[in-house]
Amino acid sequence: MKGDPGIVTNKRVSSKIFRVTCRMSFFQSAVGTLQTLVIALGAGLSVWGAINLLEGYGSDNPGAKSQGMKQLMAGGGVILLGMTLVPMLSTLF
Repeated sequence: MKGDPGIVTNKRVSSKIFRVTCRMSFFQSAVGTLQTLVIALGAGLSVWGAINLLEGYGSDNPGAKSQGMKQLMAGGGVILLGMTLVPMLSTLF
């Protein structure tokens, strides 16, 4: 079909489209991996903070309670960033 716009007949254009598509799929895969890593980091920080918080309550140590609460909240913030901002990187390019 000679006049069909859905068929690419030029090999150079077809090759360029394939390269751009492969590059974009790699970038989206990298963004997904980065999102997983950021969320895992936030979860680890939250767990560490919860442990410190409980340790502070167990030993009646206000410094450990404060540090644990800060770590717990920071971990939650990192998880929130990983869930909202990191996926926006895939729409940058």
